[in-house]
Amino acid sequence: MRKKAAVLFCMFATLLFSAYSLFYAREGKVDGLDRAERLSKKAAKDQLDSGPAPDAESLTDAGVNATENADCSFFGPQHDKISAVGLRESLRSHFKDRSPTGRGALTVQVTSKLPSEPPSAEIKFPFEPPYGNDTGSYTNLIDRHIFPALVTAGVPPAKPTNDYEFIRRVTIDLTGRIPTKDRVLSFVADGAADKRAQLIEELLNSPEWLDKWTMYYGDLFQNTSANTQMIMFQPGVVAMNTWIRDSLSGSKPYDQMARELIAVQGTNSYQTGEINWFVGGGMGGGPYQDHIDARTARMGQHLLGMAHLNCIGCHDGAGHLDALSLWGKNGKRTEFWQLASFLSRTEAYQTRVDPNVAQPYYWGLRENFNATYQQDYRLNTTTGNRPARQPAAFGGKTNVAPVYPFSGRGPAPGENYRVALAREVTSDFQFARAAVNYLWKEFFGIGIVDPPDFFDPLRLDENNPPPAPWTLQPSHPALLRELAQDFVSNGYNVKEVMRRIVNSKTYQLSSRYSGTWNVTWERLFARKLVRRLWGEEAHDAVVHSSGIMPSYNLGATYGTKIWTMQFPETRLTTVPFVKDFMNGNRDEEDRLPEVSIQQALNLMNNGVVTTRVTAGNAAGLLARSLSMTNDQLVDHLFLTVLSRYPTDAEKSAAVTSLQTGTRNQKAEQLLWSLYNKVDFIFNY
Repeated sequence: MRKKAAVLFCMFATLLFSAYSLFYAREGKVDGLDRAERLSKKAAKDQLDSGPAPDAESLTDAGVNATENADCSFFGPQHDKISAVGLRESLRSHFKDRSPTGRGALTVQVTSKLPSEPPSAEIKFPFEPPYGNDTGSYTNLIDRHIFPALVTAGVPPAKPTNDYEFIRRVTIDLTGRIPTKDRVLSFVADGAADKRAQLIEELLNSPEWLDKWTMYYGDLFQNTSANTQMIMFQPGVVAMNTWIRDSLSGSKPYDQMARELIAVQGTNSYQTGEINWFVGGGMGGGPYQDHIDARTARMGQHLLGMAHLNCIGCHDGAGHLDALSLWGKNGKRTEFWQLASFLSRTEAYQTRVDPNVAQPYYWGLRENFNATYQQDYRLNTTTGNRPARQPAAFGGKTNVAPVYPFSGRGPAPGENYRVALAREVTSDFQFARAAVNYLWKEFFGIGIVDPPDFFDPLRLDENNPPPAPWTLQPSHPALLRELAQDFVSNGYNVKEVMRRIVNSKTYQLSSRYSGTWNVTWERLFARKLVRRLWGEEAHDAVVHSSGIMPSYNLGATYGTKIWTMQFPETRLTTVPFVKDFMNGNRDEEDRLPEVSIQQALNLMNNGVVTTRVTAGNAAGLLARSLSMTNDQLVDHLFLTVLSRYPTDAEKSAAVTSLQTGTRNQKAEQLLWSLYNKVDFIFNY
């Protein structure tokens, strides 16, 4: 395919094919880090419905000196970046989805580029608006909260999404793949009233579901071979990846997974994968308390959704968290020490794989190993990554006994400290709230509490509201509570939470909106908010639809992979295409949903795409389709790549193009343009 001809074709069909690259060139980083700079303080403030929590513009560096307090707040290993750019700039991305031009504005822009009418007249909706405030009319607990709230707010919901959009949406969300043409057509033709529920069960029980959610929890638990502080090595990654996958495959209750992470015992991290989570939370370069503190902070963020718990590991919250968290502003450093003390008797140690070679090594854990680990958390430091820990701060006592701050309980007599901590964490209702809220954000774009790792325990209960000027933090506090309770009642079943979400009428609303949309409504969930595909999803969608399979040799430990969704860690650079979609490194770089010109250029010019739109590869989509008539070919390509039929205008333009010039070349240009359409790269 000649690039010049392809570009000319794209220009000719701009109106009809809505090239992804043109969309971003025109709109410009709508979800990027520069957004906060384009917002006024007033606009950002008006959007925030959670009291005095900050917008990106109002954050100042006055409260926390990152250079002095290296592991403060929820910084962790991002210390160097924070020191370089300051606290405010570092927190932009953490609070970005709470601004008026977040997912709601992006959704408006993306849907304006989609076909305005459904791609087929033969579409049947499984339910119809309008929706009322009679909670008894809804069978799904989510809908019992969302739609009455919309009535109260006077905001009409969008219409239900059509079958073509639904199968694509739910297949990507649950499996990270796009549906095949044949599955799309069979689903649309199915007349069963419960066909959406049947499709959901099919996807939840697919191996692709395991791929997607093993990747997701690998991100959440930061499974990586090395971070800025610790080295776990590739066999450790494989072991933890296997533990996550086996846990999901066996429907292991999520509270059991958490207990295994916290209280894991073992001598070889290459065999017992959970050890790597504990080890990876360590902090190098200081006394043993630095390791304990960092692991305590990791537990707080991953399992309780409280990243700012880390802040009181350096100092009391007063004067530092006053504008961020009602709970945090009253938090005491001594409370953090009491929590960290649950880990004070556990040592992580190394064993060389080859006794004569320093690296690689694997990790083991042991309890009460020597004098250091045979006593409770000690107050005897003046150096390290945190301010001095001295007896004067704790009534002159030199050791701090373990106490869980949210229950006031410690270990039973003779009980292993980490076993006690695992019990306290998983019996804490905040554990269930955090777990379901993390999942909610994955399906809806923003959390009921957002950011999802910034829970404020004192602002969650509508029956016990916080004092003015603070307001409730969740957008739907009763829904969050009931969803978390449902999670507990169903045995901490992750699939059941997903089943509730994707079967809800709320999730199945269209991303289009027929009325006038106010971007400040995004937390009401009146329409489906679009999201850009993960880099792995985008890559695997191109591979899957084209039929041309890659082979990525990741080395002796990781082996050979076809699907990037099966890569054991995100930091691998084998596929630069994926990295440009900001998949993070499970350390100081988070997975981000933002858009960039570089992503557009990848879809236009990267070999992942260009080598798969040629008619010369016998295994490819085009080579297997060129015997079709022009009408059939256009329908076939649209259904395979975009999971829908073309509109009349799109089909007319495509058929006309195929009738002029060299047919093979025009077919290549058509396929290339489909991979560059906005509805390919966004899940809507």
